[in-house]
Amino acid sequence: MGSWSEFGERFTRRTGARELMDDLGAALASDHQISMLGGGNPAHIPELEAVFVTELRRVVDDEREYRRMLANYPSPVGEERFRATLAELLANEYGWKLSARNIALTNGSQASFFMLFNLLAGRQSGGGFKRILFPLTPEYIGYEDVGLSEGMLTALKPGIEEIDARTFKYHLDFDALAIGDDIAAVCVSRPTNPSGNVLTDGEIDRLVELAAASDVPLIIDNAYGLPFPQILFTDIRPVWNDNIIMCMSLSKLGLPGLRTGIVVANEEVVEALGAMNSVLSLAVPTVGAVLLQELVASGRILEISREIIQPFYARKVQEALNWVHEYLEGTNYRVHKPEGALFLWLWFPGLPISSDELYRRLKARDVLVLSGHHFFPGFDEPWRHRDECLRVTYSQDSESVRVGISAIADEVRRACLAA
Repeated sequence: MGSWSEFGERFTRRTGARELMDDLGAALASDHQISMLGGGNPAHIPELEAVFVTELRRVVDDEREYRRMLANYPSPVGEERFRATLAELLANEYGWKLSARNIALTNGSQASFFMLFNLLAGRQSGGGFKRILFPLTPEYIGYEDVGLSEGMLTALKPGIEEIDARTFKYHLDFDALAIGDDIAAVCVSRPTNPSGNVLTDGEIDRLVELAAASDVPLIIDNAYGLPFPQILFTDIRPVWNDNIIMCMSLSKLGLPGLRTGIVVANEEVVEALGAMNSVLSLAVPTVGAVLLQELVASGRILEISREIIQPFYARKVQEALNWVHEYLEGTNYRVHKPEGALFLWLWFPGLPISSDELYRRLKARDVLVLSGHHFFPGFDEPWRHRDECLRVTYSQDSESVRVGISAIADEVRRACLAA
């Protein structure tokens, strides 16, 4: 075969997201024990899976619901009953003024960001070139490579608050934040993957004001937040208006295989996403929408998130933190304050090897993590910090997490002793 197109070259190259998914696939196919601390797969929570199995049986036993789930094309913006039901839940829960016309479904959050970033940024029809601004890094690994054009992303270095000797937190540096004419949208995640950071209500309010004043949308990646799945360990106030594009997902509920993304936005954005869905895939899957319909309509999805999912991960994160402090005692380490999501973000100031080399040494020991350097999309300044961090998933079984953290501590000590 001859050379690929520019599109082909861009989307077949080695990326952090591809490395993550290749590792995950290889681990699942392996015939020996691997500590899978690298991916973002949610935990298998028996009480939660029992709820989903019950709902699936309900749908399969109902001929009309079965056909609605599998046998008919939905609207290009997504299954209409689910969108209307979700709009009603959001309006009742938070007082947001919206309807089904403010909600589009996609083939998962990754597809949501591919469409949104390329809808807004890149070469402009009237001339010029615009970018997506991440006002705080590190950020989600999957943002890095979804742009159809090079240079579509730009990012700012965070402020670092030292909370205590072993804990730190990233904050927005508003003194450095300027939304220029070359910015198409501002994007943040809340909670943030990889660090578990949660932007404060004050930080979000200020971003809302700055984005509106610059006449650009604020995109909030809400994959782990409210109203579901509520993987949050701090109190926050959700916000939405016509200038905010809120992205949600069914994945972190425990249903990543359904590939159902949710975008809450003004009607113009929703219509555009529907048009793009029709070209890219004719329609989006209805399985997730039909499966969750009754849980959303009854409000039980809130109860499940509050009483099953959030307490489960609160226990998991504390367990993992205890092991971090036990095994890494005596090394120079910091951990970002875990305020949400599924990850611990470990920082090793002065680490004599790169985090990518540390990742490779751990992989050789059947421990999969992710090197921190992948999590700085659009940030091109030299900064040693990004080569001193690891993302560690704590959602997997406890023994795998313990073994993995122990191996991290062992390899960090070896690297420091050899320096």
